[in-house]
Amino acid sequence: MNQNPTPPSRWRSPMGIFMLIAGAVGIYYLLTEHLTHVTQAIPYLFLLACPLMHLFGHHHGGHGGHGSHGEQSQSDAKPDKRE
Repeated sequence: MNQNPTPPSRWRSPMGIFMLIAGAVGIYYLLTEHLTHVTQAIPYLFLLACPLMHLFGHHHGGHGGHGSHGEQSQSDAKPDKRE
């Protein structure tokens, strides 16, 4: 029987809670004082998100089996029904 307790979550520690609160205050400040600057940056953030999603998306299922382009195993091959 494994008696090792799981370590506490990073976000539930005192430093994690402080970081969440500081981040919320920072976002509130940006939105209230610099709303025009934030809205002007939105198109650039979308453009930046595209290559980042492309780069990091390949590690989480991405294109699936990069080595088997166009190859099918015998069990996956569909029989030809031409007569």
